[in-house]
Amino acid sequence: MSTVTLTAPASHIPATRTRLRLTTRGRRVLASLAALPIAAAVAVGIIGGGSAVGSGDGGAPAGTFDTVTVMPGDSLWSIAQSVAPAQDPRDVVAEISSLNQLSSSGVDAGQKLSIPAAYSTGS
Repeated sequence: MSTVTLTAPASHIPATRTRLRLTTRGRRVLASLAALPIAAAVAVGIIGGGSAVGSGDGGAPAGTFDTVTVMPGDSLWSIAQSVAPAQDPRDVVAEISSLNQLSSSGVDAGQKLSIPAAYSTGS
């Protein structure tokens, strides 16, 4: 049987640390990688920024509508019938809901609703 003995080699050369050196090409690649998230964020902002612009429709000028206070027991349908008895109540309810930005047809007593000028008592 044979034995193996391990010994460290006797080295008189001191261990030197190597320093990382970047070439010009390496610096360009590193700078590009660092700038990539910023460029992507700017691109998303430019492309998606137009979605915040409102429509080109003009809003109702000030003073072109009357207001009605909702009484207990009133509904949009009854208000529509009282302000425009000759019109289809469905159309009037839709216009009142749109003007007041109502998400549902429910209204509360004491709530003030704007009525379009076409159905106001002054016209």
